[in-house]
Amino acid sequence: MKVKLGIAWRLGLALAGVGVLAAALTGYYGYTASRTMLIAGAEERLQTATRVLVRQLAVGLNGTARDVRLLANHPQAARLLARADPRVQAFNENNVEMLFERLLDTHPEYFQMRLIDVTDHGLERIRVDRDEGGLVRVSGDDLQEKGHYPYVFETLRLPPGAVYVSRPAINHEVGAHAGLGKPSLQVAAPVHDVDGRARGVVVINVDLNGLFAQLAADLPPGLQLYLTNSAGDFLIHPDPAQAFAFDRGQVARLQDAFPAAQAMTREGPGRQDELVTTASLGAQGAVVAAFMRQPLGELQREDEFILGLAQPLSVVLKDSEQLGAASARIVVAFSALAVLLAALLARAMTRPLNQIVDAVRRFAEGAPGGRLPSARQDEIGLLARSIEAMQSQIRAQFATLEQKQGELDRLASHDSLTGLHNRRFFLDRLDHALAHAKRTDGQLALLFIDLDNFKAINDELGHAAGDHVLRTLAQRLKHVVREVDTVARIGGDEFIILLDEIDGIEGVSIVAHKVLDVLSQPVRRGETDLVLGASIGASLYPENGEGAIELIAAADQAMYRAKSGGRMRVCLAGDSGGADTMAAAVS
Repeated sequence: MKVKLGIAWRLGLALAGVGVLAAALTGYYGYTASRTMLIAGAEERLQTATRVLVRQLAVGLNGTARDVRLLANHPQAARLLARADPRVQAFNENNVEMLFERLLDTHPEYFQMRLIDVTDHGLERIRVDRDEGGLVRVSGDDLQEKGHYPYVFETLRLPPGAVYVSRPAINHEVGAHAGLGKPSLQVAAPVHDVDGRARGVVVINVDLNGLFAQLAADLPPGLQLYLTNSAGDFLIHPDPAQAFAFDRGQVARLQDAFPAAQAMTREGPGRQDELVTTASLGAQGAVVAAFMRQPLGELQREDEFILGLAQPLSVVLKDSEQLGAASARIVVAFSALAVLLAALLARAMTRPLNQIVDAVRRFAEGAPGGRLPSARQDEIGLLARSIEAMQSQIRAQFATLEQKQGELDRLASHDSLTGLHNRRFFLDRLDHALAHAKRTDGQLALLFIDLDNFKAINDELGHAAGDHVLRTLAQRLKHVVREVDTVARIGGDEFIILLDEIDGIEGVSIVAHKVLDVLSQPVRRGETDLVLGASIGASLYPENGEGAIELIAAADQAMYRAKSGGRMRVCLAGDSGGADTMAAAVS
């Protein structure tokens, strides 16, 4: 006997089947959409982090360029190469060597600093190396002839003020101390006398690994750093065996590991400067990677860099496993609900199911989510609340990504120890202030501050005490200036203040002596009062220069006059009249 099912059963079974299918499709669509969004978010985050690293690399290279340009323009360097009176020569040599040592102490990424003469086949006149035991002054017969190296003869062809950057390579120069056998690059500038003749070059040997270790120190954990030259040869790689493979006669290139990067290594039309890709690296598994080509800029460089960051795809999709389990539970719950209540609630289920599917679709497409029937006290309400929970989880993940991006942006513009602005942000603010001052015929000033007695406190009491002093004094500096002014830490115990829209030297002197007063007040640490001081150099726009580098150099030189004149004083750039020239201006 053939039993015919009634329309209610048939409709119920049909609705049950449709409900189960809808649940499965919804869960699958939500799961795949979440995976896609996680990968897209990771790509955007990696691209943002790569751009930040490229900007930081440019800032680092430009900082080294400023250092070598400052040394090349130092009067004693030219006088030393001019071979004046032997007694004067000894004085100049000692001063230049001390300046080299100070910069090497300030910049741990520098391996070596040299002053090379244009005569005697490029003989080294002054050379200070970094070694395991500290800094080494090389002299006498240990000084070498370097005229056959490109960083010497190429630099000598450059005009005054230009800077040469070599191609990254393994340092095979004999007697290089800590730099021997290490990845490095040379940054050099020509030294010209008053007649414009090239007398020699100043060369800084930069530790490539140390430079990028500093740049990548604040990146989130788990990211892999890549650096190649313009041909795609790896210079830095997560697997050290692939870095500088060409130096060992081997081949390890970016385009071989990431085929999509082929367009980044070609020259001429069609070259791609940015790339986001996913690739499989064999035993390492699949990774999501972002690469960016750094342009040559104003430096005279032999080659360009391609910098990249990668993250394992398994790490990116780790959170999708929880989303998959949540989707599976939703599918099971909804399927059971559909089978159990299909006969009784066939008509009632049509509307809320459509509402749920529409909300999920809109959410997956990025549109504002539709209203869900989460207020219902039944299984449909449970389903709606589960979907809302999944949506909230996805939104929370995107909020986390945005927060990390915000942290990266802050790291790019602030000093991590003191919370003050860093050198890159300060230079950008100074450029804007100079542009405004030029348009309005206004004035501005720089205060270059170097702490007195800080090194003794740091050496005797340890870095923790030094860090406490720097943080305390940084807060004092922030409160002693106006809101329109900018305070930045540019390295070590050196700070710089931009006084915007000032009214003559009197106003600058008042602020400078307020700064001097707050920095001379003791810093309390435990039961001990730590007493410091400061030497301050001031420069004014437009009196002491019209560009950022000129004003900073002028203020730096004035600070050195203040320090050599007895410390705890303020000196104005261009004024050679005595110890505290700005105090005289106020009185």
